[in-house]
Amino acid sequence: MATEFTGTGDPARSMALLWRSAAPPAGPRRGPKAGLDVDRIVAAAVALADAEGLAALSMRRVAAGLGVAPMTLYTHVPGKGELVDLMLDSVLGELYPDPPAGGWRARLTAVARANWDLFVRHPWALHVATGRPPLGPNLMAKYEHELRAVDGLGLTELQMDLVLTLVNGFVRGTVSGVQEKAEAERATGVTDDQWWAATEPYLAAVFDPGRFPTAARVGPVAGAELQATYDPRRSFDFGLEVLLDGVARLVRVSGPGS
Repeated sequence: MATEFTGTGDPARSMALLWRSAAPPAGPRRGPKAGLDVDRIVAAAVALADAEGLAALSMRRVAAGLGVAPMTLYTHVPGKGELVDLMLDSVLGELYPDPPAGGWRARLTAVARANWDLFVRHPWALHVATGRPPLGPNLMAKYEHELRAVDGLGLTELQMDLVLTLVNGFVRGTVSGVQEKAEAERATGVTDDQWWAATEPYLAAVFDPGRFPTAARVGPVAGAELQATYDPRRSFDFGLEVLLDGVARLVRVSGPGS
């Protein structure tokens, strides 16, 4: 799937649009275009990316979905770069309707699961590289909420930021497996079960347990338990607990009285 980069448009225009501080287009607006605005354009772009992925995203395709001429979009959004920034910030607004609750472990678990669910709903968001993040209201609200999940634990400000980077990076890495499995089936027309059924006789003929004794011991147990070579959700659940155990140690070392 194609990768898009945030920050490829005009930063000033992106920021004005993200915070809706840009002045509305001047001049008369008549007919079916009168209801067109930035929010409608972004919603149409998100719907297109949800259905077909980032590779399908273009100003022309978004305009077609809205039933307007492509040039009409440019009176509201300068180009695709700014549109991607707006799309990402828009879906981030789905996160955290409520303030963080419970102990720090419950709060961080909620953060991880909310991000997982967001990427499952909007798989294209995994393919938006955010080295230059769109500093819109929803991204800032996300950061504020997640910081509060680890506030008051005795961590330094840098440690708080790094813990969140660790959790969010872990989520992105594991949830990508969900998309990879779906894309593999779509691209090949073959399910995991069908692929294994076709491969198994050949593997049985060539696999030498004496040469790969550890794999011979572990592989069948894991395969029987997971019913797959890789189960992204199980990896997420297991890895999150291990990650939080590491954070717990950091909290013990850094917390009050340590």
